[in-house]
Order: sequence, then C-alpha cells, then structure tokens
Amino acid sequence: MASFIESGWLYLITHFSDFQLASLGSFFLHESVFFLSGLPFIFLERAGWLSKYKIQTKSNSPAAQERCITRLLLYHFGVNLPLMIFSYPVFRYMGMQSSLPLPSWKVVLMQIIFYFILEDFVFYWGHRILHTKWLYKHVHSVHHEFATPFGLTSEYAHPAEILFLGFATVVGPAITGPHLITLWLWMVFRVLETVEAHCGYHFPWSPSNFLPLYGGAVFHDYHHRLLYTKSGNYSSTFVYMDWILVFGTDKGYRKLKALKSNEVEARSKQI
Repeated sequence: MASFIESGWLYLITHFSDFQLASLGSFFLHESVFFLSGLPFIFLERAGWLSKYKIQTKSNSPAAQERCITRLLLYHFGVNLPLMIFSYPVFRYMGMQSSLPLPSWKVVLMQIIFYFILEDFVFYWGHRILHTKWLYKHVHSVHHEFATPFGLTSEYAHPAEILFLGFATVVGPAITGPHLITLWLWMVFRVLETVEAHCGYHFPWSPSNFLPLYGGAVFHDYHHRLLYTKSGNYSSTFVYMDWILVFGTDKGYRKLKALKSNEVEARSKQI
C-alpha cells in the first residue's frame, strides 16, 4: 500500500510543480471532496429519502439550494482560489514540502490531531466574535441565512468570514510546515467534517455516535435554529470548548437533549 501511494506521489511531483500541486492541486482536491460529499444531501432532501433521519422536518426550496451553489462557486473561485495561490509562498517559507520520502503515518497522525485541537480552539473564539451584534448583522448572518442547513451550506459565508475563520484551518499547518500530503489529508478531513456537521441528518453511522466530544450534525443544527444571541454551540469539530473549558455555551443544547431523552424514556415505559 505504501509503495502504491509513493508511486502515485512520484507521478505527481514528476509531472507538476510544487506551486501547481500546492495551489491548483489543493483547490481541485477541495472542490472535488466538498461537492461530492455535499451534493448527495441536496438529492436526499429533494427526494425525501431517509427522511426519518432528518433532524428538521422543514426542507429548503430548490431555488434556495441553487442560490447556495451559485454563490459557493463565486466565493470559491473569487476568494478560495486566490487565497490558495497567494498563500503558497507563506507555506513554503514555513517549511512545507512535497518531495519524497513521504512522512510516516505517525507523523501525519500527530500533526492532524494537533491541527484539530488548535482549529477547535481558534474557531471557537472566532465564531463567538462573529456572534456579536455588529459582526453578526454585517458578516455572519450570511451563513445563517439557512436555518435548515444542508451539506453545502457549510461553506456558504460572507467573504470576510471565509478569510476570518479560514485562519483557524490553516494556522496549524502554517506553524508546523507539513508535507503537502499531510496538508491534503487535513483538508479532506476538515471538509468532510464540516459537511457532515451541516448535512441536516443524524444517521446511525454518524461520527457523533462513536467519537467522544464530537459535535456533529445535531449539535450544529441546534446552532442554526436559534437566534444568534441564544444559540451557543460555537465549537467546530469537538465540543470541548463549549462544554469543558468555557462551561455554559452549550447549556441550552444540553438541556434540550436531556428533555428529549426523558420524553423518549417516558414513552418507552408507557409501552
């Protein structure tokens, strides 16, 4: 398996420059993972399939979904792509490389764990700042246009927010100067996580059923349903900032969850 990956990587670095791989290659990978993982939730919502797993009964209109996709393409090509191009010298300066040999799986794993922890911390505080009155009204309210989120709404945001919260995603790699394959894996995990958190469905196989402190779709869906001053649940992937370190910003969510659990338990006793 390792030799297969190295052979594929050798082909890439032989046929493409570092700049092409780090900027254009990263953009192509991001778009592929994002739309391939996010578009199925639009089809599920329109067809009404697996509706028993849908968190909210309300659905978005096809016009709203198409508006989301149109703006996403505009933001991705107008903001994300230039950002990836112009940030290339910074990552090179910080030590990013694409040559062989590839890093060991232990190095990759430790770096990605570090990125998740740091991203959660930075994202939490940035997200809370965006929920202050002025910034919410002029910036973050764009992301909250969809009170019933679906996968692709994860990156539907004001350009200023893309830059502001995007810093949380890139600060870890910028510090460590990883191998490009580590950066790509981190990007894939991060995209899949944020699409899942906005998908609007809670399945038996959802990561929040298995991973401790993982927020997931139910956790973030609550954030989208409430008014910006009362929503809480500001965390990104793992909820330790809302729950352990800053006690209280997920208080309403935990109360609602406990209430629903008690109702289910009461119904089961009646049966």
